[in-house]
Amino acid sequence: MARLHLHLLSDSTGETLEMIAKAALAQFDDADVVRHFWPMVRSQQHLDRIMGEIAANPGLVLFTMVNAETRELLQTRCAALGLPSVPALDAVTLALEAQLGQAAKGRPGRQHTMDDAYFRRVEAIQFTIAHDDGIAWEDWEAADILLAGVSRSSKTPTAIYLANRGYRVANIPIVVESPPPPALFSLRRPLVVGLTTSPERLIQVRRNRLLSLNQAPETAYVDGDHVAREVQYARRMFADNGWPVIDVSRRSIEETAAAVINLYNERRPDAGGGGGGGHAL
Repeated sequence: MARLHLHLLSDSTGETLEMIAKAALAQFDDADVVRHFWPMVRSQQHLDRIMGEIAANPGLVLFTMVNAETRELLQTRCAALGLPSVPALDAVTLALEAQLGQAAKGRPGRQHTMDDAYFRRVEAIQFTIAHDDGIAWEDWEAADILLAGVSRSSKTPTAIYLANRGYRVANIPIVVESPPPPALFSLRRPLVVGLTTSPERLIQVRRNRLLSLNQAPETAYVDGDHVAREVQYARRMFADNGWPVIDVSRRSIEETAAAVINLYNERRPDAGGGGGGGHAL
């Protein structure tokens, strides 16, 4: 398979373009792709420097640029090199213009404006970090979501991902020898979600964790019977309290977070859903 050089150019952070490229590339097996990332391209001088790199590594050019002059220059230069250049958001923008009856503003980085939503997201991240691993349980009622699960069931990374989406998230480890504070069972505002996984998968993750810390690989933390009891204890707690359960055994952090968001939206009064208790996703 020939190697493909994929050039990603954006006049903003390029986060959107990276996600589009990642999603598209995921549909191809064993693709040999070298990604070249060029964010904040807002001047002809900057573009000139980049075009030298593109000429040295010809391939496919994807871009999200709103400035008409820079776009036209990029496409003209790519055409002169015989390279395809694809405006990744044009089809969506044109469709929105047609439906909304107005032209797009054409200002780079508008999705990153420091508005009220931005500051709410920052506050959510701060809240989530301050309420990791059972810390500050007295404030749990102020959370939007609380994630519960045994150690190494992806609670913290899922919480951080959700915080970046603007949700205030707390999480609590479920430990057989140390029951959670009673406040967990009387929460009214937050959506409590149980994260579970197969004992086999959990042992594998925990072994890797111990090895990375240069700790003894054979302890109760990875003992098959002990881990199975932990998982069963957590599952029983989830069922007894009617909390929705997500099995993270084969889910990425993004997939787990998406499932949590769906549960949260179903639970909202204006969504018409009850949130559903005790069902595994």
